[in-house]
Amino acid sequence: MSRRGTALFSSRVFAWRSMRWSEIDWPVALIATALLGLGLVFVSAIAGSTANEVSREISFAAHRQKVIVTLPLVAAGLLVRPAWLRRKTPWIYAGCLVLLLLVYFIGEERNNAQRWIQLPRFDLQPSELAKVGVILMLAYVLAENRLESVGGWIRPLAVVAVPMGLVAGQPDLGTAMTLVPISLGMLYLAGARVGALVGFVAAGLALGWVAVDAHLVREYQLERIETWIDSYDAQGLVDRRNAAAFHVYHARVAAGDGGLFGRGLGRGVANETGLLPERESDSIFMVVAEEVGFVGASAVLALYALLVILLMLSAARIRDRYARLVVGGVSLYFAAHLVINVSVNLGLLPMTGLTLPLFSTGGSSLLATFLALGLALGMGANHEAGFDRDTFRSY
Repeated sequence: MSRRGTALFSSRVFAWRSMRWSEIDWPVALIATALLGLGLVFVSAIAGSTANEVSREISFAAHRQKVIVTLPLVAAGLLVRPAWLRRKTPWIYAGCLVLLLLVYFIGEERNNAQRWIQLPRFDLQPSELAKVGVILMLAYVLAENRLESVGGWIRPLAVVAVPMGLVAGQPDLGTAMTLVPISLGMLYLAGARVGALVGFVAAGLALGWVAVDAHLVREYQLERIETWIDSYDAQGLVDRRNAAAFHVYHARVAAGDGGLFGRGLGRGVANETGLLPERESDSIFMVVAEEVGFVGASAVLALYALLVILLMLSAARIRDRYARLVVGGVSLYFAAHLVINVSVNLGLLPMTGLTLPLFSTGGSSLLATFLALGLALGMGANHEAGFDRDTFRSY
């Protein structure tokens, strides 16, 4: 492609000159930057802990490199033209499905799951990208669909069901759990009645029960659920012979050990002993709770909550229905990750692998998070003419 052709293509895809920089939601950007910075601080402390000096399992340099490699996706999402993105959304969604299918053929298996495709810089987890793909495709099909008839539900439900089925087969319970609240929330934002959504939740629970009864759920997944139920019995939780309860037990020990103000950065027992599994990713919030205490952990939760609220307020100000649903979906993305991750670590939900966006390590998680954040910031600042019914509404 010639230089002129490249420039023309770039101008069609990216809003280099028409970007309204003053209308970017800078408070959202600042909060996200603060959370990313705090995450880097804690990962650095974890990597420099006494236990890690011996095992060398966690590398801060590797995490920093992944941040540097994936961070430009914020700019890409910020500058992309909403009209171009809307036209290409079906192709983006199809690409996500292709990646999910490829996992079954060339994916690497770890910890009883086949989820990763090996790349030079990091291992790609397509289920992370699928979350962004589902948000975009749901916004696409709901942009002209008010869910006013039974037939109007078919496409949105299919958009969610297909990737959920592919992810469940890997299996990846964490991603499946995340897609449910994101999808239900976007359907609600699109005008779905609460009663209908409650009915879908009830149907989903019933299908889950049937799957368990038909032995379609893997044994280690059932063991996690049984361990979660048993964890409310103190004796069952502290039984050292129960290997399945090991993670749950040490997560709660770390939380309780932090007290009101914490033991100090890098001084937590979870860091010093290395007994808490996945403390740099899935369980990093328990490291936060132990080292900065209840006050510090509450401040981190408040930042996340503020990020979610500001993103939802940003969505409410956008007149274009597609763009509004995308930003609302990104808000739900952060909310779902936060609630599920923290609930799992506190024992309110069964143990499953799910990162804390902007905080945890993981290249695929960072890639999806930065892309989603950039899209949310860009949709609010890139105003393009729209002619759907919502464009002419009075807010």
